Amino acid sequence: MWLFQKSEPSTTPQPRMKPATLLVIQADNYSWPDILRGATLSDGRPLLVVQTGWGDIHVHADTYSSSGLCVEVNGGTTADSARSNTGVMTIQPDFVLIRNEVLTPDFDGRGRLSGFLFADLPSVNSLQSIHMCCDRAAVMGQLHRLNRMLGDAFPVVPQHFASSHRSFMYGFTFPAVVKVGSAHAGVGKMQIRDHHQMSDFRSVLAMSPKEYCFAEPFLLGSCDLRIQKIGSHVRAFRRNDVSGEWKTNTGTAVMEELPCEPRWRAWTDAAAGLFGGLDILTVDAIVEEGTGTEYIIEVNGTSSGLHPDCAGEDNAHIAELVLARMEQECVRVRA
Repeated sequence: MWLFQKSEPSTTPQPRMKPATLLVIQADNYSWPDILRGATLSDGRPLLVVQTGWGDIHVHADTYSSSGLCVEVNGGTTADSARSNTGVMTIQPDFVLIRNEVLTPDFDGRGRLSGFLFADLPSVNSLQSIHMCCDRAAVMGQLHRLNRMLGDAFPVVPQHFASSHRSFMYGFTFPAVVKVGSAHAGVGKMQIRDHHQMSDFRSVLAMSPKEYCFAEPFLLGSCDLRIQKIGSHVRAFRRNDVSGEWKTNTGTAVMEELPCEPRWRAWTDAAAGLFGGLDILTVDAIVEEGTGTEYIIEVNGTSSGLHPDCAGEDNAHIAELVLARMEQECVRVRA
């Protein structure tokens, strides 16, 4: 476990070092200024932790001035603000931790992410992987690649992809599930009983000409699995639905931690290599009723949520990971 380094008291006045600035994109839950309070890098620099959400920042960067990357933060929180609104502040982050989705049904933060990419800002996960994870097709394509390489050791649900309603000619089994675009958390997902209902859905998809679509066989699940990896630390959870919703991640469910089976750990190890490497990820799978067969349905990256009962410990693992990465990137650059 990473030990936060704190400055030792001294009788000799020391010049105040400019802090290393960590920008945390997380508008929900958890206070990162508190989690990282007192942390320093090995060169003695303290951390200035600024936490905010995607919708409250503007990004500009250049290659011809000393300012480089500047992020305008509206209403962020720092350790000194006691989680109160700081108004508008401009920072020059040295590192960014991204814990919220970039792209949601009602918000698109990819322009802000592009500014970070332009400035080559170090991050957890890598900005390149976060950019790729905005596209469900890119992620699923890599999961199917792993399935072709590893076979039953990496079982992925079979899928059909269509770039629009015009190419949407599903010919696999019914009932089926359709998923529109890169929406997540149960949004943009529908169960289809037969080819007649699929024809109706195809006509509705025509109203979203910019969206692609997936179709896959509907699997009646006895439970869901979530395998979580933060650095080298892996947890396994089982989720049992108690509300009768077929979308088990949207209704009421009971979630329990399980001992992590070797095959589940192997899933996370394989997925951790996607897009140059994922430091934080979850693998979601469904266990088919009756057969007990496990099918991987998706992989989530840096915005993966935490189980409330384990959040304190898991946030400490994330903090350890961030400090280790900042040590590599910021202290090395400074030296």
